[in-house]
Amino acid sequence: MEVSELLQQSAKLPNVPDVVRELIQQLNNPNADYGSIAEKVTKDQTLSLKILRLVNSAHFGLSRKVSSIDEAVVMLGMVQLKTMVIASGIAGSVKEVEGLDLKKFWAESFRVATLAKWYAEKTEKVDPDVAFTVGLIHNIGRLLLHIAKPKLAEAIQKRIEESNCSRSAAEMERLNFTTPQAGQALLQHWQFPADLGEAVLNHKRPLEAENPTPLSAVVNIACYINACIRKERSIEEVIARFPRDEAGFAGLPREVIDETETAMQIDSGLDSLL
Repeated sequence: MEVSELLQQSAKLPNVPDVVRELIQQLNNPNADYGSIAEKVTKDQTLSLKILRLVNSAHFGLSRKVSSIDEAVVMLGMVQLKTMVIASGIAGSVKEVEGLDLKKFWAESFRVATLAKWYAEKTEKVDPDVAFTVGLIHNIGRLLLHIAKPKLAEAIQKRIEESNCSRSAAEMERLNFTTPQAGQALLQHWQFPADLGEAVLNHKRPLEAENPTPLSAVVNIACYINACIRKERSIEEVIARFPRDEAGFAGLPREVIDETETAMQIDSGLDSLL
């Protein structure tokens, strides 16, 4: 089987709003016109309503109700709004998927994204907004597999549970490619920046990539913390197994390991988008 088979079912592919695509394509552009993008968000009723609901949620604790995207920009700033628009647009791209708990899937993706941004803010080597976006879509290939080939995705999951093998090994056995490879292909199909696709492809083993990047290393650390939370590991075990080589490569200070307990308590604040 080839990755292209997953992309051939165009009617089933996630439907990302144009304004979200534009925002992601502009992430590395210091001259991006975010005022224009905010205006486009306003014209997308579904997107703007989701964002206003989130802005007015208890997580932000604003002193008064915000009733427009323009007000949201004033109250929270464009950086925060960017995060919300990308999260809402990507998470809303698929309504239902056979064999996958979408709410759980996106809640974990939100957490990885938030952690990736948190770690990126501690190094000068990684842009926090780019880290957030890659964290959000790091598992998009698995979503694509469930959409295009749900029975095959279910068989792979069963193989993992019965044999205790890694997901990558089970995917190579059944597909002859991995879901990070499928994720990179989907991002190329969407014409997203190449560095995002490369980070998605390499986030599981960032230092073994042909061209390792601090971005994929940061996402790897975020995924590690998320997995530890999901498996309810003790803080001692989390620190003992912390990916120190990846942290060093990403330019993170050594003291970041001492903040592991803080990282594990971080709340994305985005779950009300679901």
